Amino acid sequence: MISIAERHKFILESLKNDGFIKVIDMVKSLDVTAVTIRKDLKYLEEKKLLYRTHGSASPINPIAPELNVIDKEKMKKGEKERIAMAACSLIEENDSIIIASGSTVYTFAENIKPIKHLTVVTASLKVSILLNQYDNIDVLQLGGTVRKNSVSVIGDYTNRFFEEITCSKLFLGVDGIDPDSGITNSNIEEAQLNKRMMKASLKTILLADSSKFGRRGFGKICNLDQVDVIITDSGISESMVTKIEETGIELIIV
Repeated sequence: MISIAERHKFILESLKNDGFIKVIDMVKSLDVTAVTIRKDLKYLEEKKLLYRTHGSASPINPIAPELNVIDKEKMKKGEKERIAMAACSLIEENDSIIIASGSTVYTFAENIKPIKHLTVVTASLKVSILLNQYDNIDVLQLGGTVRKNSVSVIGDYTNRFFEEITCSKLFLGVDGIDPDSGITNSNIEEAQLNKRMMKASLKTILLADSSKFGRRGFGKICNLDQVDVIITDSGISESMVTKIEETGIELIIV
């Protein structure tokens, strides 16, 4: 019979390899009861080796914190650059796109080199100022209440604008991507705005570094299968890749 120490080692190795584990999977793999696995997870959480959630566990705190965009810009800079370059390759001639807010989509905006003419609709004040310098880019800056943490606008006036337009693509940054809880943001009003953006776009392209997987923000944007494309870095776990590809989402790893 497998020892407690061996169970703990298996659980932690599974977490490292897969990014998260489910109680039911550990029960089958270790041939023990769910009560035993829950006791193991409780012990390992007390040792600060994992975080328990309902029926599963994660190596990191699954609740995505709300951070200032300036702080976010300092994190995962290399990964964001690679994600941004891949996203730029999806822009077509005379395209009309929506750019949401956040540090990853701002890095995307920094790398845009438009083919002929480009129309950009954005909630981000920083993106508007950045792209307004180009003669062949028309920028539509959304109005509304300025949210200090993201330097972007939110509110009913902002949301209503998307009832009047249709764009080819939405480039969206998020705080959490989870197969069960879906796509989330740490701010509920921004999540509501992102929903409106999705409805006004023919395709939703998610730009997210690998640290966003397995995390959950406060406000839900949509289910995972409502996204068309996800661009991320090579830090994503194999098990998460499998789960995403099973939904039919196009996954681009850079």
